[in-house]
Amino acid sequence: MASDTPERPSDSALRELFHSDDRVPFVYWREFSGARVAVLLTGTVAVLAFVTGLSDLSAGTVSLDGPLAALVPGDGSLVRLYGVFFSFVLTALTAGLQRRLRVAWYGAVVALPLLALLPLTTGDVTGMPLLVLVVVTLPLVLYHRETFDQRLELSPFQAIAIATFVGVQVYGTIGAYVLRSDYTGINTWTDAFYYIVVTGTTVGYGDATPTSQITKLFTLSIIVTSTAAFGAVFGSLLVPALESRITSAFGNMTASELTLLEDHVLVLGYGDLTEPLLERLAADTDIVVLTTDTEVVSALRERDVNVLTADPTDESSLLDARIDVARGVVAATDDDARNTLAVLAARQTNPDVRVVAAANDPRHVDKLRGVGADEVISPAVLGGQRLGRSVLDEDEERDD
Repeated sequence: MASDTPERPSDSALRELFHSDDRVPFVYWREFSGARVAVLLTGTVAVLAFVTGLSDLSAGTVSLDGPLAALVPGDGSLVRLYGVFFSFVLTALTAGLQRRLRVAWYGAVVALPLLALLPLTTGDVTGMPLLVLVVVTLPLVLYHRETFDQRLELSPFQAIAIATFVGVQVYGTIGAYVLRSDYTGINTWTDAFYYIVVTGTTVGYGDATPTSQITKLFTLSIIVTSTAAFGAVFGSLLVPALESRITSAFGNMTASELTLLEDHVLVLGYGDLTEPLLERLAADTDIVVLTTDTEVVSALRERDVNVLTADPTDESSLLDARIDVARGVVAATDDDARNTLAVLAARQTNPDVRVVAAANDPRHVDKLRGVGADEVISPAVLGGQRLGRSVLDEDEERDD
């Protein structure tokens, strides 16, 4: 309209400076609904389940007044152990979710609804917070299914140990129940399972004893096989876990990891060329980096890069990294002197391995070849040649 006051340039500038069409949310909901929150809530459910379970255990009796109370078999005495049992299960699953394990996700999806049955069975008011927390946690865990995509990788020995352990428990439980008439103290499946566990763990309370020759021989077989199975499964799971913790702190590969190395590439030292080198080789072969820089070691371990905290110019370090079965060796630090010593050590340790080196100074190319490098690359020379081809618009790659 004619009566409207024309907008001055200064008003337009102020509007552009202070006015934004983007809507700023009052609460960033993604911060409260991420995968980390799902893991944190699962751990919180485990803690609350433990507290609720302790409350049930300390009570003389547990009331069964909930809507699902009719489904509880017997006198419901096992309900007193329900909360504590699932608290331990969810604690283990929380640790697995932190590692993004898919098997832990499946376990949480099963365990959370089963835990929700506790307050629905007891009808206790103190169990309602647990029910509410499970109802909040379960959808969030389901929503972030794609986040937990890591496979649980077991070594052949671990798989065999676990299978043997399970097989021994099944064999012992069924055998003890079938032969229960020749035992004192074994009348039910629970008694049989209890007997096998206390026998295999060498606890032996003496409340269940064999009374015939066949049950004594059967018990001897359980003592031998079950004890060995317990030792094997816990050793196979705990020892690598302890090794992993120690190696994460010191940046060294474990003895078992080193043993599995074969047809790998050793990268001696760390420099500016190492990162693009790792990116190029990671998809094709196993890599082991040898360096004494603890900060580099820590950063590489966080990225799951095989690294050994050792002097790359020391022959014993190269033997630890299994240079005898390596596919090749790369010496590409920022110091040509160290590259020369690394090439010399590699050639003396394994005369047949292929050794490639980088020469930061083109004048050192012949020296590196002289100490045993099969091929020497000069980044400066290659970069200059590539720049020359680019400025002349030459697309064809030519060998130097």
